[in-house]
Amino acid sequence: MDQLEFFDIPSPCIGVCQSGKNGYCSGCFRSREERLYWHQTSAYAKRVIIKACQRRKAISQRKNNSDSGQTIAKQTDLFDN
Repeated sequence: MDQLEFFDIPSPCIGVCQSGKNGYCSGCFRSREERLYWHQTSAYAKRVIIKACQRRKAISQRKNNSDSGQTIAKQTDLFDN
């Protein structure tokens, strides 16, 4: 049974509609089908797609950082002495 949704889940589109080399949008990281059928997709599926987009974005950022030779500094704990 689907969870009752009071508000529609907004599209993650940020207006950068360009297909990247893996076939995902360079702006929101959705596939062509995910973008095309967004308004016909259930709320549960939209949440799954958004989580997948977040994973794709993180992977892309890690790959871009490793390609450029940059390292990401880990934030230190404020309570460590």
